[in-house]
Amino acid sequence: MNESHPEPPADAPAPAARLAALAAALADETRAAICMTLLEGRAWTAGELARITAVAPSTVSGHLTRLIEAGICVTERQGRHSYVRIADAATARLVDELASYAIPDRDAAHTVPLVAAPDPLARARTCYDHFAGRFGMAVTDAMERRGLLSTEGVFELTQDGRAWCAEAGVSLAHEGRRPLASSCLDWTERRRHLGGVTGARLCARALEEKWVVRPAGGGRGLEVTGAGERAFAGLLGLTPEAWN
Repeated sequence: MNESHPEPPADAPAPAARLAALAAALADETRAAICMTLLEGRAWTAGELARITAVAPSTVSGHLTRLIEAGICVTERQGRHSYVRIADAATARLVDELASYAIPDRDAAHTVPLVAAPDPLARARTCYDHFAGRFGMAVTDAMERRGLLSTEGVFELTQDGRAWCAEAGVSLAHEGRRPLASSCLDWTERRRHLGGVTGARLCARALEEKWVVRPAGGGRGLEVTGAGERAFAGLLGLTPEAWN
């Protein structure tokens, strides 16, 4: 997918002014800390970012507004919560390169603890009607690596992805407005996993074939069976280490 930004409107500020505005948006220690935290690829609420950066929630809110207005960050709503993440891969690379230039000996972006959740749910569960948790992210990441799914911006199933679904017995026939592929923010992993028709049909197929089963007590949790381990190894090259 082309990552170039759209042409600015005729009344937009001059290029030098736009560059200065972008630099000014990053020229604050708290905003820099927010960006370095978000470089890990996960999304966080304003309250969580306030705790991570050790500043007041009202202060973080103002900083986030500045970053969003500059196009560095975007918000994404999931249920009752609003999350913040880096706008796109191009922006993440820009911020990462700046950080690497300023801190040549840094070994990694900020790392922050994930949300606490019962381990079975964090490992594998359904989110509405599609995979979530570490297993859902493993499936999404594997599909992206194999060129089956484009995750830059809006999630899109590629032509190879359509062919893969046909081979895997995942029907894509549908009616209504539901997109073929969509992204859904995972509340434990804080990254976007595959939803939409493709995500729902893949999950339904896995349940039908007993590649995954519900635990004895019921609920949203999933257990990947031995048959499932073999199936996902063949379909996507996944091993249990990817989600355990």
